[in-house]
Amino acid sequence: MEATSTGATNEPAAAPPALGTVSIVGMGPGDPGLLTLRAAAELGRADTVIVSRAQCPEEILAHCRPDVEIIDSAEGDPVRFASRAAKAGRRVVRLVSGDPGLGCGLAAEGSALAKAGVPFEVVPGVSAVTAVPGYAGIPLTDADHREIRVVDASEGGVDWERFAAPDSTLVIMGAEHAVAEVCKGLVAAGRPDSTPAAMTSLGTTTEQETVVSTLQKLASASKGMEAPALIIVGDVVGWRDKLSWFETKPLFGWRVLVPRTKEQAASLSDQLRGYGAVPDEVPTISVEPPRTPQQMDRAVKGLVTGRYEWVVFTSTNAVKAVREKFVDYGLDARAFAGLKVAAVGEQTAAALVEFGVQPDLTPSGEQSGEGLAAEWPPYDEDLDPINRVLLPRADIATDVLIARLTELGWECEDVTAYRTVRAAPPPAPIREAIKGGGFDAVLFTSSSTVKNLIGIAGKPHNVTVIAVIGPQTARTAREYGLRVDVMAEKPSVSTLAAALAEYGAKRRAAQIEAGDPLRKPSQMRRGARRRR
Repeated sequence: MEATSTGATNEPAAAPPALGTVSIVGMGPGDPGLLTLRAAAELGRADTVIVSRAQCPEEILAHCRPDVEIIDSAEGDPVRFASRAAKAGRRVVRLVSGDPGLGCGLAAEGSALAKAGVPFEVVPGVSAVTAVPGYAGIPLTDADHREIRVVDASEGGVDWERFAAPDSTLVIMGAEHAVAEVCKGLVAAGRPDSTPAAMTSLGTTTEQETVVSTLQKLASASKGMEAPALIIVGDVVGWRDKLSWFETKPLFGWRVLVPRTKEQAASLSDQLRGYGAVPDEVPTISVEPPRTPQQMDRAVKGLVTGRYEWVVFTSTNAVKAVREKFVDYGLDARAFAGLKVAAVGEQTAAALVEFGVQPDLTPSGEQSGEGLAAEWPPYDEDLDPINRVLLPRADIATDVLIARLTELGWECEDVTAYRTVRAAPPPAPIREAIKGGGFDAVLFTSSSTVKNLIGIAGKPHNVTVIAVIGPQTARTAREYGLRVDVMAEKPSVSTLAAALAEYGAKRRAAQIEAGDPLRKPSQMRRGARRRR
């Protein structure tokens, strides 16, 4: 009798997915720059990241792939999330603040993963125990003090008698809401009430705040400070007067509005961070291709065939537009061979150098079309075989440069390389911060940024420091009713940032000399939180 088919197949059952791994990774105490290279590499390989979103800076998660799954540990048991993802064959990163082995639950989570049969590894991180005192300017050891005792007071019930030795430095975690009890306990155990003590809150971030006092007065001196905070007890606290380097930066904690795109503002924002500021990039213009690209097509062909003697770049956007057109034609920087190239300023010149082109002319004085025109050579028919100059520019470019070059005997071809349109308004919280005094300073790098920012977001509050790149931008700012506080000595964004930092340093010094509390410009508005 012949067997009938039941639809079954002889294919083997699908194998279960290979077991994934869990990396318990320390992300440091707050400053994203303290993330280790190993931690960044693990994030870049992760399929799933489990972290407390409220405690994790976005810059940390920027190391992840775009398709990564991010689970907020506040939504459930992180061990259960990690186990489930690993058993599905995923590579898991469990991100914790500071170092996994110091107050971050490694013992509990690691043992639970081991019990569940999930392989894991530990990537140590920079601990708040060492980083926060370092950022506060307090060394934990010196020539006279070699012993450090770390105390976790978060659960209370500490036997302070064990920590009464006068020569040891104490680093106390988890005592933000029990400062008085900690100090009383140490004094009762034998520490003199005159023992130096400091408390640092929100350590390693631009919201960091440190008070220096004694065991007798620390509770009252630190009243109102935010968590998380760390207490340091011992004579080493005395070093802070000489070694404080972070909170004394000229723009420490200043929120600075940079009305440029993230791409344009990258180096400027890095410079501002170096001064201790928190830059917020808000684009005021959007760059779009020209409506009729044929003009640029003809210009690039003419550039290659030797139609021009000079090519003038008046912005980084013009460099980008020509570079993109070169890519369309399969060209590179070698197409500029035999041409003379001019750049309107440092930033444009840097963009050309990155492209592989070294400018022949950049103004040594004012970095503008007028500054370039002032140094432009006259046309000499004996020296210059061709008298044409190509200017790939924005659709709203001014005619000052062309008028001057024409007077000097050159024939200019003004080509629209890109269009500038007003950007969309920024999110509501940004607009409210601009108008309500939430920003400490705003940097205006051109007249158009003044007009466009006010057009899309409103006029900055009168407590906000207004910094401008040059006289023309200053005039425009005043026309719109703004008080100009800072102007760069030369029209360069780097010089502008340095000028703002100098202003901030002088302002801080004046507050100290007058005995006033150190307050940022945004804290001068009515209702703002006052720092001690």
